[in-house]
Amino acid sequence: MLCLSQSMGPLSVCFLLLFFSVTPFFPSSEAGAIGVNYGRVANNLPPAAKVVQLLKAQGIEQVKLYDVDPTVLRALAGTGIRVVVSLPNEQLATTASRQGFALAWVQRNVAAYHPATRIRAIAVGNEVFVDPRNLTAALVPAMQNVHAALARLGLDGDVKVSSPLALTALQNSYPSSAGSFRSDLAEPVMKPMLELLRQTGSYLMVNAYPFFAYEANTDVISLDYALFRPNPGVLDSGSGLKYYSLLDAQIDAVFAAMSALKYDDVKVVISETGWPSKGDANETGAGAANAAAYNGNLVRRVLSGNAGTPQRPQADLDVYLFALFNEDQKPGPTSEKNYGLFYPNEEKVYDIEFTLSGGGGGGLRWQEDRGRAKGGGDGSSSPSPSTSTGSGRVSASSTGEKWCVANGMVGRQRLQAALDYACGEGGADCRPIQRGADCYEPNTLEAHASYAFNSYFQKKGRGVGTCVFEGAAYVVSQPPKFGKCTLPAGP
Repeated sequence: MLCLSQSMGPLSVCFLLLFFSVTPFFPSSEAGAIGVNYGRVANNLPPAAKVVQLLKAQGIEQVKLYDVDPTVLRALAGTGIRVVVSLPNEQLATTASRQGFALAWVQRNVAAYHPATRIRAIAVGNEVFVDPRNLTAALVPAMQNVHAALARLGLDGDVKVSSPLALTALQNSYPSSAGSFRSDLAEPVMKPMLELLRQTGSYLMVNAYPFFAYEANTDVISLDYALFRPNPGVLDSGSGLKYYSLLDAQIDAVFAAMSALKYDDVKVVISETGWPSKGDANETGAGAANAAAYNGNLVRRVLSGNAGTPQRPQADLDVYLFALFNEDQKPGPTSEKNYGLFYPNEEKVYDIEFTLSGGGGGGLRWQEDRGRAKGGGDGSSSPSPSTSTGSGRVSASSTGEKWCVANGMVGRQRLQAALDYACGEGGADCRPIQRGADCYEPNTLEAHASYAFNSYFQKKGRGVGTCVFEGAAYVVSQPPKFGKCTLPAGP
């Protein structure tokens, strides 16, 4: 979403959490990084020093600012938190036309604080192609001048240059394999931008919001597909790849657009994504339970080292969630004011606990309960798959039992590796899924993996980390059934 700049209101700031996962029994890509955007378009937020204390308490190791606020930059000094600062859209034209201005800006806002404040990148503008002031022609020259200033000051090795794009930069986005940049942007803007990113070892920032696509197309997009929940998947007829999440499809459309310009080697960072906890009556899908499901499932996926997409499974994406606080002065519909994980008094809008659980992998402990998410008392690494509605209400399990099922979004290779571990070293009872046995049918990898994962989970007493399998499994509280085979609720 387009962040407000200083002339339009308080500055906006984004924060990035960095976590790592381990891989005890089968190979996978390293975990990406998860971020939380901290917008300041509000009149009731805590002071910067107090916010930094909150960030440190949450284990946050990277921070992204939409602008340069001396108070925030000073508060971050000496914390070890890595910082991304931004040059606002209002200054793009001047930065593009005057190298001296770019140098002075870098000296004043980067060199003056680095390295005490660990500035790692500069975001030049934000969603420039959406800005009504038509600043597109100034973007790449401004990025080039900022990089030249960094090089002159000897900072280009430490500090990268990029610019966040909205998905409106795409001419086509469906199917993902047909993704392409707008004709007015592809050659004159995107190609030189991607060349700069390649030459400087930087990355393309992309703002992606499945909520907007779902809200506008509820007749054709399922909520489960938008929230990373189990779903039949969507086949890309062009590539033959199957998608189980809308965010994956959106990002792969960007990858396809980059590939069409021959820039497959440039990394992508999801600089904004999130889901509102409240919305107007016509904003279908906005609600606390859905926000907890989207953000919680995404965090669990990234922490478990499964941050790639079908087109680029080893992409190791970094993701910035939007936002840290609800912001009462943001214009637009109710949803715009309600993307926060926290209220301004620092109380949680819904609980998402960022943890690394034991038992072999990154885990996120949370479960939905009566429209709000609470820390999972059983230590499970996944959400209970309570049925969610557009209002954010959820239905509770009537049995109190829990099962462990396969996460088809990780792909066949990761599912097969996890299944092999469960039936081998893990000691799961896999006899019922052998050919001719009661649960052999349906003969699908996901069904067999679910049976094996659940057997392991139940045998281990449903302990912490026993339904993780590096993101290949998650806990459910409704009785799962595959064909005529019902998964047992005990060892």
